[in-house]
Amino acid sequence: MRFAEPDFLWCLFTLPLFALLFAYAYHRRKKLAARFVSLSMLPKLSTSVSPWRRLTKILLLLLALAFLFVALARPQWGHKMEHIERRGLDLVLLQDISLSMLAEDIKPNRLVRSRHEIAAFLESLSGDRVGLVAFSGEAQVMVPLTLDYGTVQMMLQELNPGWLMPGTNLEAAIRKGMQLFKNSGGAGKYSVMILMSDGEELEAEAVNAAKEAAELGIRIYTVGIGSREGVPIPVKTKNGEVAYKKDMQGNIVTTRLEDGTLQEIANVTGGLYFYANPSEFQLQKVLTEIATLEKKDQATDRMENYQDRYQIFLGLAALLFLIEALVSERGRRRRQLAGRFS
Repeated sequence: MRFAEPDFLWCLFTLPLFALLFAYAYHRRKKLAARFVSLSMLPKLSTSVSPWRRLTKILLLLLALAFLFVALARPQWGHKMEHIERRGLDLVLLQDISLSMLAEDIKPNRLVRSRHEIAAFLESLSGDRVGLVAFSGEAQVMVPLTLDYGTVQMMLQELNPGWLMPGTNLEAAIRKGMQLFKNSGGAGKYSVMILMSDGEELEAEAVNAAKEAAELGIRIYTVGIGSREGVPIPVKTKNGEVAYKKDMQGNIVTTRLEDGTLQEIANVTGGLYFYANPSEFQLQKVLTEIATLEKKDQATDRMENYQDRYQIFLGLAALLFLIEALVSERGRRRRQLAGRFS
C-alpha cells in the first residue's frame, strides 16, 4: 500500500490531543455541575449517564477521525496498466547557470526569472517529451527526455551557479543536448532545443556545434537573457552580505547580453532568436512557434496507475460517525428507575 498524499498522515498525531480535549470537557462539565449540586448527590442525580457508553462514544469519534485522516492521505493499492497514445515533439531545455545569470537587470535575477518562466512553459505542454540540460563552463544532463514534467520542475528548482565549472560554454550545452537525443531514440525533425543564456560565450565553437545539430534535423530556438548594457554581478560574501564580483585588479566585473552568437545558432538550425527583456521573457512566443511544427506519433506508452482506495476508509469514518450519533449516553438504570415511578 502507498499513499498519494502522505502528509495527511501527520494528522494522526493529533488524536491524543483530541482525547485530552474530550477528557478535559468531561471534567469541565462535572466541575460545572458540582457548582449547583453537592458532590455526594451528583452520582444519584446522574445515574442515567453511563460512563462506559460515554467512553464508547469517545472511542468511536477518535477511530472515525483516524479513518478520515487515512482517507485524506489517499491510500492506494492494486494497479492497472494503461496504454496512452500521444503526439508531440522531443524538447531539450538548455539552461545557463553561469555566475553572470545572477545579474539583476531582469528581476529578481536572470536565473530565477528563467526558472519561473520555464515552469510556466512546462504547464502549457501536453504530449511532448522534455529533457533538461544545465550548463556553465561544462554541461550536465539533469533530466533525460520524459513525460514527467513534475520531475523536470523539481530539478529545475535545484539549478544554481557554482556546482559546474565556471564559464559559459554554449558548445558543450548543444553537444550534450545532441547526445541526449541520440540516447533517447535518435534526433530528427521532431527534435527541438531551447537555449536560454546571456550569450557570453568564452569558446568559439558553438555555431559549429549548431551546424552539426542542424544536419541531424534538430532545430534550436534561443532566448537571450539580460540587458545589452553592462551590469554588475552580485555575489554573497562569507558573512552573508551582498558584494559585487571583481577582477584581479579589484575592478567590478560587469555582464551584458551578447546575442550575436545566439542569433547565429538559431539561424543555422532554422530556429528563431528571442530577446527576453525585463517586461517579457518570450518563452510563450517560443511555445507558439513550436506549436506550428509537425508532431510525430510517439510510441504507445504503458503507464502503471495505482488504484485509489480512500473510499473504503471514508466510508468507515462516515459509518462510525453515524454509530456514535446513535449511541446514547443513557444507560438501562435510568429506564428501570423510570419504570418504578410510573
